[in-house]
Amino acid sequence: MIELPIRYVEPVFRPPSEANSLILPVTDGCSWNRCTFCEMYTAPQKKFRARSEDEVLETIRRCSETLGPYVRRVFLADGDAMVLPTRRLVAILDELNAAFPNLQRVSSYCLPRNLRKKSVAELKWLAERKLTLVYVGAESGDDTVLKRVQKGETFATTEDALLKLAEAGIRRSVMFLLGLGGKQLWAQHIAASAALANRTQPEYLATLVVSFPLGKDRFLAAWPDWEEQDLVGLLKEMRALLQQLELKQTIFRSDHASNWLVLKGTLNKDKAKLLQQVEAALADPAHAPLRPAWARGL
Repeated sequence: MIELPIRYVEPVFRPPSEANSLILPVTDGCSWNRCTFCEMYTAPQKKFRARSEDEVLETIRRCSETLGPYVRRVFLADGDAMVLPTRRLVAILDELNAAFPNLQRVSSYCLPRNLRKKSVAELKWLAERKLTLVYVGAESGDDTVLKRVQKGETFATTEDALLKLAEAGIRRSVMFLLGLGGKQLWAQHIAASAALANRTQPEYLATLVVSFPLGKDRFLAAWPDWEEQDLVGLLKEMRALLQQLELKQTIFRSDHASNWLVLKGTLNKDKAKLLQQVEAALADPAHAPLRPAWARGL
């Protein structure tokens, strides 16, 4: 077993599709970290800080000594590497390309707010250096829901970021949180989320389900009358989302561990098939191929 010369600050998070990537921390924590539904970076050791350029570059050089020809994908951790200045990101990407001759792709989480000061030209510089995929937790397209969960974004700011990324040639993996609007606002939450996806046509789209492994106190302090959706309510949200999506060529997944029902397909090509699966689960939840409760989690 190879011991990586990387200083990790636990817990470390990465998207499911980055399971075989080298996880390279360039920041610790999340630069926003105010979303009331998110527990990923609330531990004291995850307080946001950018790692020094010298440390990151030296880590890459040391990894190249043992992993040089084997690394094909790199994920820049933690919560939002795109908060770093473009010059620093370029330096990191140049070092990665020099260290790993078979490098195919670099990816990162991305908050829309951290692209406001980056031009399309700057993003193209990153894409040219193989940063060609970012994961954007849009969570919702509804401004009321976004405000109540303290996301710090709006429909317009997320749309602007997604369109800017597309213009630069960077693929977008967008995530929506089923259940985030609760029983009161679920319909407008889903309608606005579908509209955001339709306007921006992301290459990848995924659903997660809002969950609270550490408890709901932090969330309810900001939204005290929020009521959690039950299984049937979540399935109805999924049905409404699929019904309203009008996508040309988007890979869709609901396979994150928080989901009850696993769906996979390409929209809108597989829309009818996916809707049939949801309708079957709604008709007979007791016998539907749902993920067992013990297996659901972050």
